[in-house]
Amino acid sequence: MSETDDRPKLAVRLDNLFKTVRPKGKHWTNAEVAEELKQANPDLRVGGVYLSQLRTGKRSNPSPDLLAALARFFGVSVSYFFDDEVAESVLSQVAAIEALRQAGVRSVAMRAAGMKKENLQAITAIMDQYRQMQGLPPVDDSPEAE
Repeated sequence: MSETDDRPKLAVRLDNLFKTVRPKGKHWTNAEVAEELKQANPDLRVGGVYLSQLRTGKRSNPSPDLLAALARFFGVSVSYFFDDEVAESVLSQVAAIEALRQAGVRSVAMRAAGMKKENLQAITAIMDQYRQMQGLPPVDDSPEAE
């Protein structure tokens, strides 16, 4: 938790999960996570707005069932939300995974350097198909998107 962040620890830690952990390979919105949690546990009362309030610190007392569901969804121990050592360990592991993920992206870019435009287009089409199969959003690399 940064010294300048005045949100409660729970808010910071939950927000960090949303920003860094990628269940099923994607970033999730508050509403999407709420829907996934309700599908896994139909009795759970949660919505995207409530998750947003937890992440910003406007609300700070989620039920134990909700904390357990969030921990399961993000693949962490419930103690992540309360134990400084566990939280630090989880964030270190996530940082290592992200570094490996980025290394893979750099590796693909290095292999693409110097290739003919038509070859790059073919490779890009294949990568777009794999992104779609993984449920990732399409990449808009048009000049207007930058």
